[in-house]
Amino acid sequence: MDAITLVPTNSLLTATPEEGRQLAIKMARLIIKVTQPDEQKRQQLRDVYAHDAIMLIAIGQTVATKFATIAAANHYWR
Repeated sequence: MDAITLVPTNSLLTATPEEGRQLAIKMARLIIKVTQPDEQKRQQLRDVYAHDAIMLIAIGQTVATKFATIAAANHYWR
């Protein structure tokens, strides 16, 4: 497996909260890719979590946690 950069551009700094949110989503997706490196298996699992409200909430929580970290690193864009 090729090495995956878990923090794109090796920085949590973003110009805006919107960019921070996009970075949080990207980081959450990268963690899933590292956790389950088999692309075919990830495709199979998408149908499972697409129909499971608890799993969708968990995804939202993961992104929210990443976003909170990015917001703190950016001093909440003050």
